[in-house]
Amino acid sequence: MSSRDAFIDTTAQLLRRQGYASTGLSEIVARSGAPKGSLYFHFPGGKEQLALAAMQRAGEQLRDAIAAILASSDDLGEALARLLDALAAGLERSGYRDGCPIATVALELASDSEALRDGACSAFDSWLEPLERRLTAEGLDAPAARRRALHVLSAIEGALILARTTRELAPLEAVREELRALSPAASCTRR
Repeated sequence: MSSRDAFIDTTAQLLRRQGYASTGLSEIVARSGAPKGSLYFHFPGGKEQLALAAMQRAGEQLRDAIAAILASSDDLGEALARLLDALAAGLERSGYRDGCPIATVALELASDSEALRDGACSAFDSWLEPLERRLTAEGLDAPAARRRALHVLSAIEGALILARTTRELAPLEAVREELRALSPAASCTRR
């Protein structure tokens, strides 16, 4: 792995677990195993530039996972249940330290750093895209697919925050069951 990749991956993990303010450059360098001198070579903009790169990578990885899971079943409710299962397994495996890869920073800095807020918005928007595509393929018109995708993502994000806080999977399990029953046609406009 290149030093650049080591810095990005380490930063993504630390941001996910402890947020931006609690993540220092010295800790990133120590945990990454990459030479300190290469940090500013790769990221002349410092911590904020590195955090943005880490958020972008984490966002892309989750977007790709969402798309793959949604494509894994012809039944939308089953695909969404699989997505919740994967998120719950990751959260539990991490000892409830690894929730959403973006939310910790978004909640911490949305009103303080326009660049990091924009990075969080880009990640969230990229997660909505595969949801909207699937809902449109299920027959919803674009505005209805957007609303339903926002509903789904908001429920998942809220459940991740609650599960991480309570150290229980019950919020994710509840959302899983509600989304499993999701019918694209229910209360939305069809094309």
